[in-house]
Amino acid sequence: MPRSMLDAVSSSKDRDNLGVLAVQYRPISELKPYKRNARTHSPKQIRQIAESIKAFGFTNPVLIDAKGEIIAGHGRVEAAKILNMTTVPTIALATMNEAQRRAYMIADNKLAELAGWDRALLTVELKEPPVAFPDQDLTITGFETAELDLIILGDETGSIAPDPQSNNVPEADSGPAVSRLGDLWLLGPHRLLCADARDEGSYQTLLGDCRASLVLTDPPFNVRITGHARGLGRHCHPDFVMAAGELSEDEFTTFLTTVFRHMAAFSAPGALDYIFMDWRHLFEVLCAGRTIYEGLVNVCVWAKYNAGMGSLYRSQHELVLLWQVGGGKHLNNVQLRKFGRNRSNIWHYAGANSFRPERAEMLALHPTVKPIGMLADAILDVTKRGGLVLDPFQGSGI
Repeated sequence: MPRSMLDAVSSSKDRDNLGVLAVQYRPISELKPYKRNARTHSPKQIRQIAESIKAFGFTNPVLIDAKGEIIAGHGRVEAAKILNMTTVPTIALATMNEAQRRAYMIADNKLAELAGWDRALLTVELKEPPVAFPDQDLTITGFETAELDLIILGDETGSIAPDPQSNNVPEADSGPAVSRLGDLWLLGPHRLLCADARDEGSYQTLLGDCRASLVLTDPPFNVRITGHARGLGRHCHPDFVMAAGELSEDEFTTFLTTVFRHMAAFSAPGALDYIFMDWRHLFEVLCAGRTIYEGLVNVCVWAKYNAGMGSLYRSQHELVLLWQVGGGKHLNNVQLRKFGRNRSNIWHYAGANSFRPERAEMLALHPTVKPIGMLADAILDVTKRGGLVLDPFQGSGI
């Protein structure tokens, strides 16, 4: 900074003449942006500022000089225009000379960048609002979803470690099943409906006017449990209610097309629908998906630690097809490790046949059980906190 500017800024006479600050609402049309404003604002940031104003009000007045030229608050003024505001609160710093104004414009932005965060206190502050205000979107704070996940769920290394208790299976009550078709179970913030995934009314009952941010589902693979998902162990499961090897190629394609149509209709614009499938019926799921969705975004491969059944090559993977619903962009919380998440389309997770302490409980629960950590990672990849996740095939039922 030139010496003359420093002298102007440090003048005690000028500091004493700043006077009492008064807020005055002025028409936006009368405010003039500073032509040499070095601070830039992306369209995305302007939208974030607009959302903040909608949530909290215009709490930070625009600073102007005596002629109405903006000293600080260019981004807030642009956000106000998006919100169709005609006036904004301003404070006129009429006693500042030119050198002071120019120095303050830079200092107002740069000094804020020099602040840091107490990570422990920040974590506490961000964890508590969802409990008290469950509908509050925490991205209103300026942190992106992936940053929030790392702050709230991350460990001391800054990464999201799997919960060692995530695959623990609660003990089931003994006795006959009591749920019947049409029963809607309210499980805290979750809903579980006993119904038919081919029936549009099932989705209406479950979701109402809400739409899923993500569909993450494991439909039946149209193969029999015996010889494909059940080995020689002590846990024997019956075949699924439908699509357990009895459907022809055309029938299974029709089955999937019907379900995919409902899934897409009850998904938010641009949402991703993740669909597990084995290699035997890749053709049918591709035919059905191309009929319904805007496009295939990717195919992920769940690479299991141990191989399962097979005569020539033992099966050690499952496919996960990512279909995008039309009408918008999907959320991307990975962004090439921008926020620390390192993901590829090869998913390395233990299968149910891996030798782990919870192995017996998992195999007793379901013949093709998925590790919770794998599903949790997929949810973190493409949803906001509190987003709605739909699975039409809980337990591969219909």
